[in-house]
Amino acid sequence: MPITEKPKHIFEPTSLQCGQAVLAMLADITVDKAIELSGTERETTLKQMLSVLDCCGIAYNPKRIAVQKKEQLPPICFLSLETPKCWHWSLYFKGKFYDPEYGVLDDFPPSDRRYYWEILE
Repeated sequence: MPITEKPKHIFEPTSLQCGQAVLAMLADITVDKAIELSGTERETTLKQMLSVLDCCGIAYNPKRIAVQKKEQLPPICFLSLETPKCWHWSLYFKGKFYDPEYGVLDDFPPSDRRYYWEILE
């Protein structure tokens, strides 16, 4: 399964499924399929996120990179964000943030610390 050409935004079905929603948007699969591939209906770990990318044949750089500004992001990446509530997964895709909690945004969702993993096209 290659990466999507243009993500369709998906809101997280529960407050614990942001990772599965990000994977679904990126791989153009259902959240249920992302749950099946990740092996969890709850919070996803980085290991689970990368495992699903491997299963889907999506290439990525495994290096975690800190980021402050949108301009520092590669064209496609998934993000780990420290939000006011918890740590949260989000997707950045060619200029837009596809966030499972906040919707499609032009800038980062509310967050303090931010890290990304680049998706290789």
